[in-house]
Formats: sequence, C-alpha cells, structure tokens
Amino acid sequence: MSEESQVIKQRRQKAEELERQGINLFPNQIPRPERAGAIRKIYDKYDSEALAKLEDSFRLAGRIMGIRRFGKATFLHIQDSSGRIQVHVTRDRVGPEAYKIFRKFDIGDIIEVTGDLFRTRTGELTISAQRVGLVTKSMRPLPEKYHGIKDKELRYRRRYVDLIMNDDVRENFRVRSRIVQMLRQYFSSQGFLEVETPMMQTVVGGATAKPFKTHHNALNMDLFLRIAPELYLKRLLVGGYDKVFELNRNFRNEGISIQHNPEFTMLEFYEAYATYEDLMIRTEELFCQISKDIKGGLRFEYQGHDLDLTPPWRRMTLAESLVQTGGIPESELTDRRALERRLDALDNPVKGDEPTGKYLAKLFDLLVEPRLIQPTFITQYPTDISPLARRNAENPAVTDRFELFIVGREIANAFSELNDPRDQKRRFEEQIAKRGDDEEIPPEVDMDYIRALETGMPPAAGEGIGVDRLVMLFTDSPSIRDVILFPLLRPE
Repeated sequence: MSEESQVIKQRRQKAEELERQGINLFPNQIPRPERAGAIRKIYDKYDSEALAKLEDSFRLAGRIMGIRRFGKATFLHIQDSSGRIQVHVTRDRVGPEAYKIFRKFDIGDIIEVTGDLFRTRTGELTISAQRVGLVTKSMRPLPEKYHGIKDKELRYRRRYVDLIMNDDVRENFRVRSRIVQMLRQYFSSQGFLEVETPMMQTVVGGATAKPFKTHHNALNMDLFLRIAPELYLKRLLVGGYDKVFELNRNFRNEGISIQHNPEFTMLEFYEAYATYEDLMIRTEELFCQISKDIKGGLRFEYQGHDLDLTPPWRRMTLAESLVQTGGIPESELTDRRALERRLDALDNPVKGDEPTGKYLAKLFDLLVEPRLIQPTFITQYPTDISPLARRNAENPAVTDRFELFIVGREIANAFSELNDPRDQKRRFEEQIAKRGDDEEIPPEVDMDYIRALETGMPPAAGEGIGVDRLVMLFTDSPSIRDVILFPLLRPE
C-alpha cells in the first residue's frame, strides 16, 4: 500500500470514530463566519495590551494548514479565502471532551473556531479558542507544506489543491478577475454595448482556424463551436449599434502550447466610424489603465524582460519589420523563389500554391515576432492573408490592419473593416478555394453575412484581444495554463 493510501485509510478510520461519537462530518447549517483577512486588517496594529482590553469574540471558519501539538495545547493555522490566522486550542479552555475530539482533526479539515484575540510571545496575532468544531472532514492529505506539488501538470489537474497550497496562484486568478472587470468597465464607460452572440454556428467564419464539430439531434444538423464571434458582432453594426463588445469563449481545434489552449477567452469590440489607427490609440489607453491599476505604473518586469508601456508604442509595417528586424533584403520581399529558399533554410517549407503573403507571414513568425519585446504595432498585412480587412487606399496589396506584439507574442489583432459586399464575397470564395478538400470544414460562404453587408454596414474598425495572454502579461505567468483555472489535459 502506498504512503498516500495508508494516510487515506487512517483518515477514514478517524472519520468513522468521529461518527460513532455522534460528530457530523459534514454539517450544513453553519452561519456565515467572519473572515481572517478582515480581522487581521483591523487588529494587526493592536498590541497585546490593547487586545487584552477587547471584549469582542470572533467566529471564523477555515481549512487547517498546519498543526503543532504540545500535549494539552495546540497551535494551528487556518486559511479562508481572505488569508490565514493562527489559532491556539487548549484542553483547559475548550474542555476535556471537546479537546479529545479536536485531537482527531487533521491538516486539510475545515473547522469552525470561536474565541478572542491575543498575541503570542513571538508577537503573532492569534485566536484563543473557546469552542472548536468540525465543518468538513478532509479524507485526503494535502501535499507536504515545503514541497507541495512539484509536477506542473498535476497542479493543473488538481487545481483545487494548487489553489489551497499556493498564495501566488490564488492571487493570479484574483488579478484575472480584476482585469476582466476592468475590460467591462472601460468599454461600458466608453459607450459600448455588451452583447452575446452564438457559440454554436452553422457556418465556420470570422477567422482561419479548424473548428470543433458537433451535431444537433432534434434538427439533424451539424454545428461548429465558434472560432470567433466577428461576423455576428458586425451584423449588429448593420443593425444600428455603433459600439459593441463581447467577452467570449472561442474554440479552435488546433495545437496546444504555452500560448495556446483549445478553449480560450477573447475580447472583441467593434466601433462604427472608427479606423484601425483609432484603435491603436484606444488599445494603448486600455493597456495603460490596466497596467497602472495592476502594476502601479507603466514599467514592470515580465519573465526577465523590463517592459515600458509608455505611449506612443512603436509602429512598423510588416515589410519594414522583415527588413529591419528580420534581416531580409527589401528586394526579396516580392521574390517568391527567394522567400521559398529562406523558408526551406529555416526548415519551414510552404506549399507552392500558397500566396506570397503567407510566405511573408511565416518569415515574420520565425524571424521577427520573437524579437518584439516592447509593445509594437505591426501594420499593413498583405490582403491575401487578411480576408476580412479593408484594403489600403494607396496600396491595395495590403490592408489597414495591425497586430500588437509584446514579449514576442501576439496579444491583439485589429483592422478597418471590409464593408463592400462584392469584395467580401470574392475574398470568401478565394479563401474557400485555397482551403482545398477538408471534410471537417464544409466549403460554404456565409451568405447571410453577405446579405447583411448588402443591407449596409457603416465604415468601422474592430479588434480582438486575447484575454488569457493579457492576464499572462500582468501576472508574470510563462504559460497560458497558469492563467486558465482548468486547462485542457489528456485524461489520467
């Protein structure tokens, strides 16, 4: 029998002994307790003399995180959602029978404590227990305090234990919640309407990615989990809403990495009578607000990089970045054979029928993106890889589009929207023709979206921001799994 199995067996035996003594292992009617963090906030500044004058009694509930037994007295730390506090339990104060029952409590049990405050000889704020009772019996041991769960994947699988044991993990998800709230507050304050659009769609659209497929039995029809909400949000611009946003879950049936999870969170927003250049300014403003709130300023460290979010941020066209950062001669940017040779040399060949823009994009991914540490807007992406973006008026071969890169990864993608239904239909058809035979993605143009554009969509700009990557940035997290509570993993 393994050591863990032996401990579980011993705990179950203790639980049976407690039940034979009439102790309810899982009582339900527990009045809401006070919070350890609130008590510490008020009374941490009180000295021993001031605490001795208090007539207040406090009732808390929390998980036992550590126990030190000394015969007829025990010190323990309990933890609730607000923090930890020390508790002192003595046989004389709680009574012999209650103390005998208390001795059967284990690390991991959730208990209820009533008592008054004092300071120990080492100065630690402590609850002197008058009563102590069981709230929830833990049948499994927690990891040993100083070693915890070393296996990262095991931490992701048993996130509940990870959250119990690691203050920094709990704090990261509190920060995530704050960031999501700030996104909502920002766009609501700017006159945007928060909306919800379908997660199950009949036509794959809004981005180029492989979808998850499902089937609706009653209607006998295949559906796809959305890869982006874009086409529905732009329908709302047609419908007369000038500013809309959605915090949405998207699903892409592709690879998994430290930057990619099949299920992820995006913020998408669309604004009539705005251009992609307007959205650059809005993006700087939004990120700076978050940075000031979370980091206390615009300069902070991420994974060893000193970042400075002070606007304006650097702006380069895709072509300029390939020349200046990627080291590719400008003359080669229109030479398909030269681009193919470079990709072959990088062990990343492309199909011969790929558009030139795809060659440039792959070279950018390999040679430029990892070097974009400070916030940088890359603009003027080729039209043949930007099927939903408006063509640049001066150079139709590129679009009015930008992607934002920080610490070598894309965090936002935006463009002035294509609202010419004729051009949009042609580009959809070209996109489908290049996709080839893929049984998972039916070759279908979203004709209802074309009808919407024919009804008339005002000039507009739209943007998608990866919320998970945004949280990674502001919590100094190296992997997307560190900021998703329950990332997708293979079954054990």
